[in-house]
Amino acid sequence: MKTILANKVNRRLVTGESLNIIDVREVAEVRNGKIPSSMNIPLGLLEFRMNELDKKKDYIIVCQSGGRSSQAVSFLEYQGFNVTNMDGGMNSWEGNVE
Repeated sequence: MKTILANKVNRRLVTGESLNIIDVREVAEVRNGKIPSSMNIPLGLLEFRMNELDKKKDYIIVCQSGGRSSQAVSFLEYQGFNVTNMDGGMNSWEGNVE
């Protein structure tokens, strides 16, 4: 499983890079703040909404602490997606939130 540190994701966003970030937390958790431009697909709905994703794109998966996102990464890798888990999840995020 590929991983990336939260501060590296933030640096890439700050420099203007366009990233495909999927937040697999529940809707109520996301209301407390999410990474700008990230898409919310709760882990329990991922199987049913993966048709919204493009296998030609790279995705960074995030949750609160890294556990659910690692499950999502394993599932999506098995389905043929190029995904990376953000270590530490939102608990490690120091960048802007919306």
